[in-house]
Amino acid sequence: MADPLPICHLNGEWPALREARISPLDRSFLFGDGVYEVVPVFEGRPFRFAEHFDRLSRSLAALHIRDPHSRDAWRALVRELMQRNGGGDMYVYVQVSRGAEYGRNHAPFPDVAPTVFAFCAPLPKPSAAQLEQGLQCVTAPDIRWARCDIKSVALLGNVMQRQLSAEIGAHETILLKDGQMMEASASTVHVVLGGVIVTPPNSNEILPGTTRSVVKELADRLGVPRETRPVSEAELRAADEVWLASATRNVSAVTRVDGAPVGDGKPGPVWQKMWAAFLQLQAELRDQPW
Repeated sequence: MADPLPICHLNGEWPALREARISPLDRSFLFGDGVYEVVPVFEGRPFRFAEHFDRLSRSLAALHIRDPHSRDAWRALVRELMQRNGGGDMYVYVQVSRGAEYGRNHAPFPDVAPTVFAFCAPLPKPSAAQLEQGLQCVTAPDIRWARCDIKSVALLGNVMQRQLSAEIGAHETILLKDGQMMEASASTVHVVLGGVIVTPPNSNEILPGTTRSVVKELADRLGVPRETRPVSEAELRAADEVWLASATRNVSAVTRVDGAPVGDGKPGPVWQKMWAAFLQLQAELRDQPW
């Protein structure tokens, strides 16, 4: 991963990222009591800005943390952060914690001012080899908590499961629970079965993905059938195609799961159509307001 860009936002200030400091009593540090969003930016234009910040608002509401900004204020903050870091392709990370109180109490205090932090970094782009050969994934039991629909900074379960794949040189870990495919440690998972794109339904056990909604829209545009329903582990292992979708991965083809090839072991024809449509959508939105 490339180094982050140099300027960040912290509680209304614009310090150098290397010099930014928060209190060690901040509840995100002590308890993981906060939420975050990651927004991809293509040629200076945030992608699905409204959807990302709708999800941020939902996550804040679920934790009973007041949203510190209006939507217009968030838009202005993101715009200035991008400008201060030169614009172009990047991703923006935004985090809101419940804030810092003088002490450590499990019960939150509602009058503490939230901590608002944001930075940006170069947007990872798939290499030619990844586009041609696809990604490798492993599977593991889903050990996370029961509210995965909240985009919380408390990501220890995700980190532990992502580490499983990193240790063996794979790209992601697909999570399984009670014989069902859930999602990956940091991605939504789609399978293609008989030409139909299938994704598990949103629930408290799955984060509602913004890129996942893009896949739905583009599938309808392409006339590719899709279903939202539970996906069994057996269907995952027998799928013609497997995809990962996330803010920083876009839509990526998976060609091996636990060492076994997916389909013929190459990115499949439905993914090829989806990837082309995704790039076309980026081009269409380039000069549109956000």
